[in-house]
Parts: sequence; C-alpha cells; structure tokens
Amino acid sequence: MRPVLQVVQPGLSTTIQDLGRIGSQRLGIPVSGALDATALRGANVLVGNPQGTGALEMAVLGPQLLVEADSVRVALAGGAGRLVVESEDGRRREVPALTSVRAVRGDTIKIGAVAGSAVAYLAVEGGFDIAPFLGSVSTYVRGGFGGLDGRALAAGDALPLRLGEVEARGEVQLRNLDLAPAVTVRVVLGPQDDYFTADAIEAFLSSEYVLTRDADRMGLRFEGALLAHSKGYNIVSDGIAPGSIQVPGSGQPIVLLADRQTTGGYPKIATVISIDLPALGRLTPGAKVRFEGVTIDVAQAARREFEAMMAGLPGRLEAVRPDGPDLDRLYDSNLISGVTDASAACPGA
Repeated sequence: MRPVLQVVQPGLSTTIQDLGRIGSQRLGIPVSGALDATALRGANVLVGNPQGTGALEMAVLGPQLLVEADSVRVALAGGAGRLVVESEDGRRREVPALTSVRAVRGDTIKIGAVAGSAVAYLAVEGGFDIAPFLGSVSTYVRGGFGGLDGRALAAGDALPLRLGEVEARGEVQLRNLDLAPAVTVRVVLGPQDDYFTADAIEAFLSSEYVLTRDADRMGLRFEGALLAHSKGYNIVSDGIAPGSIQVPGSGQPIVLLADRQTTGGYPKIATVISIDLPALGRLTPGAKVRFEGVTIDVAQAARREFEAMMAGLPGRLEAVRPDGPDLDRLYDSNLISGVTDASAACPGA
C-alpha cells in the first residue's frame, strides 16, 4: 500500500510550498513558495532533507494527519505552537516547534493554532511524492496549479510520501534559529522613488506602519503616514521583484510577497532586502513595523552572512534528551523476567 499522510482535518489554509517556481515570471507565472523561507528551511534540516524540499505551510490553524505508513519523521517550525502525536491507544506526545519526532502507523499528528506567527511549516523526512510543475511543488491557489491539485488541503486528501519507513534514531532540535516577526524592515529605495516627494521619502523611513487585515500570500497592506506622489501614481507596468513596495493612489504602502503578480503599474518606493522578507511573512494583522533604508552593498553582505549561517544549520542540531525513559526503545528491549539494561533504555542515565 502506498505510504501517505491522510488528512483528517485540513486546517484553515494548508498548502504545499517549497522555495518557489524560479524562472517563469516571463510567462506571467508567479514564483510562489514559502512566505517564511527561513522556517521552511529549518524544518527540513531537522528531518534531514535538503533545505528547499516541499513542506506543508499552515496559516492560523494546522491540520490533523493520520499516519498510513510504517513510520514517518516530521518537524514543525514557525510560531510558538507545538504538535501532538497521538497513538491509537490514546498515548499523547507533545513536541515543541523546532524539534523532530518519529510517528508510526496509526498515529495522528495534530497541529493546533499557529500562535505568534502568520505561518508555520511541517516538514516530513524524504518529502512528499508529488510531481513538480515548472520545477517546483509550490501551490499557487489563484492559478490552480502546483502542490496537491493546485489548492489547499481538504479532509480526505492523501499526501503521498517518498519514504514509507524511517530510521528509529535519536531526535534533534534547533535552539537558536531566529523566527521572530519583523519589527524593523530594511529596504533599498527605488526603483521609482523619484515618483515621491522628499517629505514622503522621509515619512516612509521615519514613521511606524500598521499591518491591516488586507494581507495574504500576495502582499501586505500597511496603514500609516501618507506617501505623496510627485509625478502621479501610474507608471508603465514593469517587473515586480520579491519585496517590492508599491504605493497606489491611497498613499499607503503595499509589500508584495510570494504570490505577487509578475508586473505592476504603481510606482515602487522601495524594495525589502531578501533576508528580511521571511520575517515579514510572519506578521499578523495589527503588527507594527518601521522601514530602514540601506544600500545594495549592505543588503548583499547581509545575504551572504545569512546564507553562511543557513548552510551551517545541520552542524547546530542538538540531540533531544528525553525527560524520562525512552519508551520506544524500552518497548523494543528484552523484558524477560521484567529486567532490562537500564543504560540501553535510558541513554545518558
């Protein structure tokens, strides 16, 4: 039988995302991919996957998944939540975020509210056995392609797994991966900053902006100081980069994210630097941010430093020490006459 995770409850908006569909914007196809690429990459490291492997992106409320495979290993990253692994006999294991866990056939993996962040990610060892579309398994719901039939998960879906069984090894955790929502967002001015008055530029870089409820995978609309245009608010449509900040006639900034359109006709006052985009993707309505202007050289140096840190993540994994006996190992041990080797059942004891 094909190994799958059966969707018992889908959550509010759960999709499959990787690092995006690169190279197709000339066709009018958005990049898509994870809103919080840092959390996605961290979750994959925890289960031993390449960092760009497709995982489940969950917004607001996570899913419940029944394990229909011999065993799976999963890890949750993003937010302040935790996952629960519930066995058929009612045993429950609560596992904090940024920690791997192995579940076996018949277990149910439950993820509740995504607290403290807009999104969280569930990676599975080996990844999902889903054919890529234009080089990516990312779901683009507006276009109806990628992921699982181009849509969010629904109850009764079966998520095919590349691995039907995983090794029963020690679990690991990441303690120092910064997944805090954005407070200060660094930007490079332009490419149409000349379409704004000097006072507007100063206001943009010195004022506090509040995220409205008009926020999704396409972009975030903020409210704050009005940004006056000096040459009108229409331009000949040109390309939209990740993190482009458009300012329409309302004078309020819109930061464009993963599912952004490929071209647009509003002037762009600035562009968010690439390593600050994941923290923007964690924001929930009502969050307050400030924009800070930096140079391209600063943005590039920050990116190099960030990528060096991410490349070193596997070396920062720490073994999880059980609070009590390792029950899985104990059950597999020789219990003749009720006696077992305590050092084998409880490593480090």
